[in-house]
Amino acid sequence: MSEDSIFEAQAVGLEDDESEAVEYSPLVNYVTGQYNKAKTYRRTDEDRWLRAYRNYRGVYGPDAVFSDNEKSKVFIKITKTKVIAAYAQIVEVLFGNGRFPITIEPTVLPEGVSESVHFDVGMPPDSRESEPEEDTTSPYGFPGDGKDPPAGATGSSLRLGMLEEKLSKAKGLKEGEGSTAASPTFYPAFESAKKMQKKIIDQLEESHASKHLRSTAFEMSLFGTGVLKGPFAVNKEYPKWSEDGEYDPTIKTVPQISHVSVWNFYPDPDANNIEEAEYVIERHKMSRSQLRALKKRPMFRNSAIDDVISYGEAYVREHWEDDLADYDQQQQIERFEVLEYWGNVDVELLESYDIDIPEGFEDFDEVQANIWVVNNEIIRLVLNPFKPMRIPYAAAPYELNPYSFFGVGVGENMEDTQTLMNGFMRMAVDNGALSGNLLIEVDETNLVPGQDLTVYPGKVFRRQGGAPGQSIFGTKFPNVSQENLQMFDKARQLADESTGMPSFAHGQTGVSGVGRTASGISMLMGAASITVKSVIKNVDDYLLKPVGDGLFHFNMQFDNDKDIKGDLEVRARGTESLMANEVRSQRLMQFLGIASNQVLAPFAKFNHILAELAKSLDLDPDKVVNSMDDALLQAEILKGMQAEQAQQQPQPNQTPAGTNPQVPTAGGGGTIGVGPPNVPGQEGFSGNAQPQQQQAQPSGGAAAPPPSIQ
Repeated sequence: MSEDSIFEAQAVGLEDDESEAVEYSPLVNYVTGQYNKAKTYRRTDEDRWLRAYRNYRGVYGPDAVFSDNEKSKVFIKITKTKVIAAYAQIVEVLFGNGRFPITIEPTVLPEGVSESVHFDVGMPPDSRESEPEEDTTSPYGFPGDGKDPPAGATGSSLRLGMLEEKLSKAKGLKEGEGSTAASPTFYPAFESAKKMQKKIIDQLEESHASKHLRSTAFEMSLFGTGVLKGPFAVNKEYPKWSEDGEYDPTIKTVPQISHVSVWNFYPDPDANNIEEAEYVIERHKMSRSQLRALKKRPMFRNSAIDDVISYGEAYVREHWEDDLADYDQQQQIERFEVLEYWGNVDVELLESYDIDIPEGFEDFDEVQANIWVVNNEIIRLVLNPFKPMRIPYAAAPYELNPYSFFGVGVGENMEDTQTLMNGFMRMAVDNGALSGNLLIEVDETNLVPGQDLTVYPGKVFRRQGGAPGQSIFGTKFPNVSQENLQMFDKARQLADESTGMPSFAHGQTGVSGVGRTASGISMLMGAASITVKSVIKNVDDYLLKPVGDGLFHFNMQFDNDKDIKGDLEVRARGTESLMANEVRSQRLMQFLGIASNQVLAPFAKFNHILAELAKSLDLDPDKVVNSMDDALLQAEILKGMQAEQAQQQPQPNQTPAGTNPQVPTAGGGGTIGVGPPNVPGQEGFSGNAQPQQQQAQPSGGAAAPPPSIQ
C-alpha cells in the first residue's frame, strides 16, 4: 500500500482491544452485502471492459466463431492505435507545459482579506490624502492634531493577509486599485492564492502524481473511466546524512494521491457520479507482508490482523482476472482479499458495538466511516476525518454516460468497426492465398497410370499413345482482395468517425485533399479537437477539480501556514492547454500592442499581460516577471541611470569641443547635418574659384599665376 491514512489525532474509531473478543458479524455482513450488490450490478460493465481489453491486445474472445474455410486468424489492432492516441492527448494536456493545469484564485468577492490596496508614491507624507474627518472623536484623529496613525493603518480596516508584514511601514494605504501610474496596487488575496497554488503543485510533484495520473488517463481512454484516490497523509523519507556520515533521514508528512484500477473499484450502483454515491468499496489483493505493514499505520487493529493471517489466505478469484493475466490460473492464489469501505453507516449499528460517537454526531442517524474487512474480520474502523466530509475518490469518464456511473471509452466506441476491419482483412488474406496459386485439373484417362501427380517446375507427365486432347489444365482463382481492402478502408474511416479521432491526428501519412497544405491540415486539426475538448472538460470537472479541492482542503485543515489561508477556490485549466502556445502568444502580443497606445494604456494591467505571455512561452512568470513593488524599484533604478547619462551628454547651448561656431552646419551654429545644401557661390561650396594668393618671389624671377577654374 502506497497511501497512508489520515492523522491519528483526527481519527476516531474502533480501538484494538485484545482482552475482549467482540463479534462484529452484523457490521461485516453489512460491508460484504454492499460489496456483493455493487459487484452484481457492474457485471455488464465488466463484459464491456473485457471486450475493449481484448480488442486493445488483439485477442479474439470466446464468442468469436470462425468457419471451416477460414484459414487466417489475423487481428488488426486499430483499437490500440486509437487508445494510445487518446491517452497521449490527455497526457499532453496534463503535463504539456511542465506543470499541472490547476490554479488557485481568489473568489469574486474574497472574505477575510482585502482584494486590493494601493498607496501614492512620490508625495510628501503631509500632502497625502487623509481619512475624511467625520467627528472629533474619531480614533484616527484629524490632520494636525499630533496623533499620527500607526504605519499601514487606515479608516477602512484593511485586511492584508500575508502582505501585512510587507506593507506594515507603508503610509497612506487605501482600499481598491490605484488610478495612476504612481499608485502601486497590491493584491493580498491574489498573493495568498499564488502561494497556495505553489504548495499544491509542489505536493503533486513530491507524491509522484504524474505517474498515477498517467495510469488513470490510460484506463480512462481504454475502459471509459479513470479513478484516483486521495489525498492521504504519508510520512515521506528524505535522505540525509549527518556530518559523521551516519544516515539521518528527515521524515515529513505530505499528502499523496494514488491510482485505483477500475477493476477494483465498486461504487454505489444507484449513483451516477461520486457526489451521489452513498458508499464506495475498493478491493485489495494483499500478501502477508502487506497485511503486516498495516500495523504501522494508525487506527489498525494489530490483534485482528494477526488473527486474519493465522486463518490463512482465502482470495476469491474473479472471472475477469484470467483474461487480464492472459492465462488460466489453476493454482491457488496465496493472497488475501481486503475490502476497504468508505461510506455511510447507521449510528445505531456503531453504538451497538460500544463505539464512541464524537461530540456533535449523537443526533445524527448515520455517519461516514472507513471500514477494512478481511476474512470476516474488521481490522480498521474509523469515522471519516475529512472536513468537509467526503469520499476520497475521483472518477472521471472519457465520454459521459448520464445514466450510469461508468463512462464510455475508445475501445467500446469502435468495437463494431474493429470487428468489421478484422473480418474484411481475413477475407482479403484468405482470397490472396487462394488466388496466388493455380487450380490444377488433371485428366487421368490421357495419362499413363501410376504416375505421381505432384506438380513442380520441370515436372514431366507421360501420356498414353494416341490419346487426343489436353491432359492438364491450370485455372487461376479470381482475386477480389482489393474489394475487401476497400471495405477495410471504409471501416477504418467509420472508426475515425465513431471515436472522433481522425487518423491524420495520430500520424497517418499520404493525406490528400484539404490536408495537403499547412492551412488545410490546421483547419482539420482544429475541427478534430472539438471532440477532445469535451473529453478534457470531463478531466477538468471530474478529476482535476476534485483532486485540487482535496489538496486545498487538506492544506486548510492540517497546514498551519497562515499565509496560504484565505477565501480561495480551485480552478481546473485543462481546456486552456488545448490552445497552442504559439497562437496564444500571438494573441497576447497583439493585445499588448493595442494596450501600448497612450490612450488605452491606463486601462491595461500590464503585469498580468506579461505573466500570461510568459506562461504561453513555457516560462515561469514568477521568475521572469516582476511584481508591482519590484517593478517600481526597477523603474527607480532605471530613472537614476538615465539621469547619469543625461549629465554626461552636452547641453543644447554648449558648443562641442573642436567645432567652429561660425559654420552654420557645424555644432556651433546649429544641428549637425541638418539644413539645405550649399549652392555654387555660397561660402563653403567646394567648387568655388579659389582666390589668387601672392606667394613669396624667389630670387631671380616671378612665380607663375595659379590656373583658374572655369
